[in-house]
Amino acid sequence: MFCFDRANLVHMFPATMAAHVYTNASAAALSALFAQRIAILDGAMGSMIQGYGLKEADFRGTRFTAHPHDLQGNNDLLCLTRPDVVTEIHARYFAAGADLVETNTFNATSISQADYKTEHLAAEINTAAVACARSAARAAEAATPGRRCFVAGAVGPLNRTLSMSPDVNRPEFRAVVWPQVVAAYTEQIRALLTAEVDVLLIETIFDTLNAKAALFAAESLFDELGIRIPVMISVTITDASGRTLSGQTVSAFYHSVRHVRPFSVGFNCALGAKDMRPYLEELAALAECHVTCYPNAGLPNAFGGYDEQPAETAAILRDYAAQGWLNLVGGCCGTTPDHIAAISAAVKGLPPRRTPSLEPALRLSGLEPLVVG
Repeated sequence: MFCFDRANLVHMFPATMAAHVYTNASAAALSALFAQRIAILDGAMGSMIQGYGLKEADFRGTRFTAHPHDLQGNNDLLCLTRPDVVTEIHARYFAAGADLVETNTFNATSISQADYKTEHLAAEINTAAVACARSAARAAEAATPGRRCFVAGAVGPLNRTLSMSPDVNRPEFRAVVWPQVVAAYTEQIRALLTAEVDVLLIETIFDTLNAKAALFAAESLFDELGIRIPVMISVTITDASGRTLSGQTVSAFYHSVRHVRPFSVGFNCALGAKDMRPYLEELAALAECHVTCYPNAGLPNAFGGYDEQPAETAAILRDYAAQGWLNLVGGCCGTTPDHIAAISAAVKGLPPRRTPSLEPALRLSGLEPLVVG
């Protein structure tokens, strides 16, 4: 059965959808990069921050000494209290060969920041995060004249879901509703756009309806502000079922978001590179845009850490790139600058994926895809 709500819409488009006309100057350089070679994204931010051994005082800084709630673990807040750490991590990834780094804004929405009673800081955190990433990008470009380094505005999945109830005894209950989620994403994306990120990266998507809210916010802001920048979309497959947490298959998910004509679509987090193979192959055959993959360093161990070494992750991604499935590679949880350096070296010289030409068809998206050709 197909439920035609905001998350599960009917889309019918030509086989090759015309690309958007972008208004930011960096979009042309980014498109040229993706046409020339496989692009390199950065790796994990959270596990890198953990390596600095920061304490509560670091998260508070001088500004939040009297804040009424514990702040340790609010990594996004470090853009305000320890921007030196955040900027240094970005710089280490650029030094490892990354072409793009993600802003430290995975949880920088009012909804997610409410856990620390810092929801009123959401816009400010996003602005500061772009400044950290841009500073590292400029330094990397200055160190290697002619190099282009890009900043991706990271938009995370939220810690609340629109599609599922957090209460097994109340399946109709939702912790948030559509207008709340759209408003939170609008505030975040407005700040990222105002600070002039090169691209938006809506990532670690486990609930398509949350992603729809983020895409709706982005499209509304593009119309309001009279600008348009590339939008990258990255979904996470939660287990061997090959589905998102909200139940969609890879094909159904792609059909749900293709109407926004994304710059790229792909996978991150969750399974690790090795177990992504069948889903990446499937997506590479049907996506009418670039395809990306930035996995965890394998599956987490019993202590929540990641044991997969840089050479292992790099070898798996090289295989996928050699199959012609990829336009961008990088790392997620547990990956380090060493992983990114190894991945960059592994895919060097391999051609980027070519976009397939598909026959026109009516493509429906529920939990399963239905293509009427």
